[in-house]
Amino acid sequence: MTARWIKQILKEVEVDVIHVHDIQIYRAAKWANVDGIPLVLDLHENRPEIMKSYSHVQSLMGRLLISPNRWKKHEYRAIREVYYLIVVTEEAKTYYVDELDVSADKIISLPNSVRYEFYSKEDLQIDILNKFRDNYVILYVGDTGIRRGLLTAIEAVYELKEKITNIKLVIVGSNKSDGILKERVDELLLEDYISFEGWQNFETFPAYIASSHICISPLYRNIHHDTTYANKIFQYMSMGKPVIVSDCPAQAHVIEKAKSGIVFEAENTVQLAEAILELNQNPDRAKEMGENGKVFVSEDFSWEKTSKSFVNLYKILNNEL
Repeated sequence: MTARWIKQILKEVEVDVIHVHDIQIYRAAKWANVDGIPLVLDLHENRPEIMKSYSHVQSLMGRLLISPNRWKKHEYRAIREVYYLIVVTEEAKTYYVDELDVSADKIISLPNSVRYEFYSKEDLQIDILNKFRDNYVILYVGDTGIRRGLLTAIEAVYELKEKITNIKLVIVGSNKSDGILKERVDELLLEDYISFEGWQNFETFPAYIASSHICISPLYRNIHHDTTYANKIFQYMSMGKPVIVSDCPAQAHVIEKAKSGIVFEAENTVQLAEAILELNQNPDRAKEMGENGKVFVSEDFSWEKTSKSFVNLYKILNNEL
């Protein structure tokens, strides 16, 4: 159905380039492209790798019906075929150049950074700000799947609850695996130190970030996390908050370049706890890191800045075609 729909559009509309968002629709776009229009493949993530962690892929039926290895072969074939490839980080670009021996000139990096209007909001929800005003807030926003590293964060809070008595880990987001996180909280008797806020409207994120002292992205290491950004780190930085991230190279390189936080070894509870305590005990350093991140996003890494590579790609295509 998708391929026929695309083919019909291509008959009705004069198209110079087909921009394909992610690998799932590539085969349909290729089949529909009977006139050989140049294809640009926009990979938002390393899907064959991240599929390995999906619960439905790990199920019995999923293992029978879904093969990440076949998806990887499909992805690699597509990358070799397309006119240009867009990825979200320089690390992803390097990965595909090394894996496939394709020209680096064929690939551009387009980070999923944050728009100016996100961090320029002035009407923040007062109820959220008031809710946590007496706490030392460690904030996480986004999907809460186990691979996001929140078990490490929960256990770090356990290590710190006697040293930072008003510490509160605020988790904004949800996932089917939240029961595992809550069970661990119960085991460690941390109910007073963890707030599961559940899924929240995106419009509330600035208020949650404003209420925090430290923001975290404790991702586990894998090829996908190593070569993509969690958009949350730019949201955190844009609002002047110091950031603690695991050592997945893509996010670690950004934090180190911006001097906006601390990098710890993924899944290392002790290192994460030490990083939180260091910023808690050195508020001037934490403030400086937050300001560094804010400047970095504003001057170098807002969407208004990073999207120039995308605009330049289509200027090049316009000249080439």
